[in-house]
Amino acid sequence: MRQLLKLSAVFIAVGLMVAGCSSAKRNPFAGIGSPYYSKAGPLPKGGGHYQLGDAYEVAGVQFTPREQPGYDKTGIASWYGPQFHRRMTSNGEWFDMNELTAAHATLPLPSYAKVTNLENGRSVVVRINDRGPFVGTRIIDMSRRSAEVLGFKPRGMAKVRVQYIGAAPLNDQGEHLAAMNRELRNGTPLRQLMAAANDETNNGTQTAAAEPNYDDDQVAEPTIASATSDYQSPEYFVQVGSFADPYNAQRAREEFEGSGPVQVEELVGSAGPLYRVRIGPMRSEGQAQTALRQAVDLGHPDARLVMANAAL
Repeated sequence: MRQLLKLSAVFIAVGLMVAGCSSAKRNPFAGIGSPYYSKAGPLPKGGGHYQLGDAYEVAGVQFTPREQPGYDKTGIASWYGPQFHRRMTSNGEWFDMNELTAAHATLPLPSYAKVTNLENGRSVVVRINDRGPFVGTRIIDMSRRSAEVLGFKPRGMAKVRVQYIGAAPLNDQGEHLAAMNRELRNGTPLRQLMAAANDETNNGTQTAAAEPNYDDDQVAEPTIASATSDYQSPEYFVQVGSFADPYNAQRAREEFEGSGPVQVEELVGSAGPLYRVRIGPMRSEGQAQTALRQAVDLGHPDARLVMANAAL
């Protein structure tokens, strides 16, 4: 983002550690100072532009974006999330920490890459639409959701293998990325993933979720919007609280991950964003009451039980 901005020594200070997540995400193209999507509702998908960009320097290290059809490297992955959620990425898209995206210092934007966690064997196809990371020898910065799918979010980092696939559709609304991951799970060879996904989306054959379904408590539950579609009313939530600081919201979320689905929903108000933490949805009121007592016992006296469609 801000691709016309010329790099200078001003950016030597980039690479500051982001508390609550393992990645540093300050760089000449993106960051907390980039445009923020303040409209209500879900973030738009796509809408950016194809970009390579000129060579640039960060913290004394030279980076040269270029086409790299044979890119296949092993190194350390980190992740980034709440601090950059809803901000513009390097190619003009909006960063959604709940989508399967990633940042890379030199690969074309947007593009696809297969990322494999070498510590547990999990793989996922991500949409690369941002620049970074710029810390040490890390080779890719995953969105929070991508890190959850690969199973390394609690640890913050993992040793991974990154394999470039090719240019991603510019304005994909999620269907093509979903098809890429379905083909990956079906065992389609890497070189055939793109063609298989093209055939699938052109024929309109499937609309399943983009991400692998792992039975592991390290993998986050689906977002409220997708989760509620799987339930019939009534549905109950325990609202733990609303936080101005995304770090506090993230800590609260992790505190209750063992209790079931936990969601962090960003609310946009005149005073800035708030991050609301809710446990649910739950079909049973008894289950919800148990979760409410747990929230109070863990130091959240203002927690309350709400219905799924209640005005909050």
